Amino acid sequence: MKYTVVLSNRAEKDLLSLPTAIIKRIDSRLQVLSSSPYPGGVAKLKGKESEGWRIRVGDYRILYQVSDKEHTVSIYRIKHRRDAYQ
Repeated sequence: MKYTVVLSNRAEKDLLSLPTAIIKRIDSRLQVLSSSPYPGGVAKLKGKESEGWRIRVGDYRILYQVSDKEHTVSIYRIKHRRDAYQ
């Protein structure tokens, strides 16, 4: 079943500030998330964001939450790995 991928305002701003080559790679991962919100390589976040997930795209991280009830994937951050968890 398909999931709807929704970017928060902050995630959209993060995405638009990245180089075009990175945006293309992230876009392909977002398409994967629409068909499977838990593909290989995802990890459940620990700590204050324990209900979230993260997926790696090179040195960048896509942080998101999944609502299986509503079939949505909510992206809330797209940041370089050194800045993603602050």
